[in-house]
Amino acid sequence: MTMMTRPGRTRSADLIVVGAEVAVLAVAVAVGALLNHQGVRLHADAAPLYASWQPHLGLGTPAALLVAALFVWRGVRWGTDTPWPRLLAVGYLASLLWTLSLALVDGWSAGLTERLTVQAEYLHEVPRVTDVGIMLSGFADRILDFQPDSWSTHAAAHPPGALLFFVWLERIGLGGGTAAGLACVLLGATVSVSVPVTLRALGVEDAARAVWPFLVLLPGAVWVGASADGIFAAVVAAGLALLAMGGRPGAALGGLLLGFALYLSYGFVLVGLLALTVVLLRARDRLGVLLVAATAVAVVVAAFTLAGFWWLDGYHLVARRYYQGWAAERPYGYWVWANLAALLLSAGPVVGPALRRAVSAVSIRAPQPPLATTLRRRIASAGPTVWLPIAATAAVLAADLSGLSKAEVERIWLPFAVWLLVATTHLPHGHRRWWLAAQAATALAVNHLLWTVS
Repeated sequence: MTMMTRPGRTRSADLIVVGAEVAVLAVAVAVGALLNHQGVRLHADAAPLYASWQPHLGLGTPAALLVAALFVWRGVRWGTDTPWPRLLAVGYLASLLWTLSLALVDGWSAGLTERLTVQAEYLHEVPRVTDVGIMLSGFADRILDFQPDSWSTHAAAHPPGALLFFVWLERIGLGGGTAAGLACVLLGATVSVSVPVTLRALGVEDAARAVWPFLVLLPGAVWVGASADGIFAAVVAAGLALLAMGGRPGAALGGLLLGFALYLSYGFVLVGLLALTVVLLRARDRLGVLLVAATAVAVVVAAFTLAGFWWLDGYHLVARRYYQGWAAERPYGYWVWANLAALLLSAGPVVGPALRRAVSAVSIRAPQPPLATTLRRRIASAGPTVWLPIAATAAVLAADLSGLSKAEVERIWLPFAVWLLVATTHLPHGHRRWWLAAQAATALAVNHLLWTVS
């Protein structure tokens, strides 16, 4: 689906986009450092990332370097030549090793076990949940801060499904920080399976194979292990894959997962853009799949509502809680554009040139009558590798402009970032190895120069 254009012109355009990315990132770092120096409350020592400057090596460094080297060397070839079932298995195992090794750069305890046990995190609340029914029915009453029984930051900032997941882990004997951290890694790595499966189900297996190594060497793996947002990305990606591949039974299962995603993060109402895009890109039975999936989502909403938690009440209370804390002090004028710099470090520098090439697939360079007919044909022929990244971009921009995503988006936007990488299929085959190297270098630099915080 790559457009036929002059190679020199497209390479120059890619370099211009990369230059713009570097400039945005450099300005975000410089302005962030200046604002921190002046005492402006960014609450991010290494803005635009929620991290602190602390160069270090660790237990996971050799493994991370090895995975990066192997996939830069052979990843594109493996994506092209490996039989499909083996490709998915290798991709999952490699993604798992990449994510785990990056986490272990900070050490087993600090990088994995302790990430979800600090006071602001979910595991701090698990011992306080003695009855799930009571927790759900009274959840909204504990969202606002400065009450004796207020939820801690992450539990309060999300619907109850996020906390419920970790309660379920504890109930089946997998309590504690190590089990929770490994769950984030194990589930987060499934994105390297779900996204290619979605693309193949939508009829673009070549694109799925082209995107595959970029999903394995996702820079955002720095935050997947160990962060609950890795689990969130996995749930969303699996739900979309089921919508794409499974007919009406798959639509029902996908709808249940996407319905549950609404109770993992309030921001996942924007996943509706991706879900609708997947349904419209299906070759057949679009209306039936849409109705079945919508019914399944409604079942999940009804279950939580009957249990005592009304989503809209939670959303309005969270918006108030958001401005009871750091968000009231974090300046919108900085974060509304610096968030995009953070996204570049999570999705990787390839995202700008890849999106440029994807958008060019539907652009009209010279008006040729009838223009409307030409445009409609371009739009209809663009396919999943254009519309899924565009839908993810729209979701990110909506979240950014809302003012409810000031900082920490390098992990919060992971469920959308992985779909931005679908645009990498538009990169020339001969360029992909170099872009993989840039992606890997981004992750390694972030993880070794900074101490990231989930």
